[in-house]
Amino acid sequence: MKNIILAEDHKVIRNGLKMLLESTNQYKIVFEANNGQEVIDAITEGLQADLIVSDIGMPVMDGITMISVLKEKNFQVPVLVISMLEDNSHLYQAVKAGARGFLTKSVDSDELFFAISRIVGGERYICSGLSVKIVDQVIESTVLPGSIIEGAEFSSREIEILQLIGQGLTNIEMADRLFISRRTVEGHRQNLIDKTGAKNTAALMRFAYTKGILN
Repeated sequence: MKNIILAEDHKVIRNGLKMLLESTNQYKIVFEANNGQEVIDAITEGLQADLIVSDIGMPVMDGITMISVLKEKNFQVPVLVISMLEDNSHLYQAVKAGARGFLTKSVDSDELFFAISRIVGGERYICSGLSVKIVDQVIESTVLPGSIIEGAEFSSREIEILQLIGQGLTNIEMADRLFISRRTVEGHRQNLIDKTGAKNTAALMRFAYTKGILN
């Protein structure tokens, strides 16, 4: 039987997850937390668990911060995030922090059990709904990582910045999306302008469409 910590500030959801998991007779909920800080405190005090199932949005300490602290303190307990937030940005933040899996709260019980078994077994798991979106984005991208156009070489990051400019994102929004600083984004934008000889963003977009970087 695997021991699980539940971190969820909504008691109804937490109770539902507990009943569902323990109904299998394969999992035991050894600790219920209202926030990430309670999880950190419990593990620091010696609580042993095979898995942490956690929400993202919680008071005092959110799930992403909790995962980062666990990693910082070298606590070797895998974390499966279950969130109502279905956008890729939260998935990327969770995985970057150290989460081993990510599910949305719309998944069914079969996928939940499958994800837990994979993660407890040392693997990673992202719910099928988000996985399909990521694959679609890759398929829709027509630009290879790094391109050489008319003697000017573009890095994969510069191509990525160019595509995001084409989507109308600001420097701050691009920085948040790519987990880099605004100054770094500004540097990439200036490099693109220098390499293409464009005088402004409008000219840069014309270049990108003309050369097939954007479509």
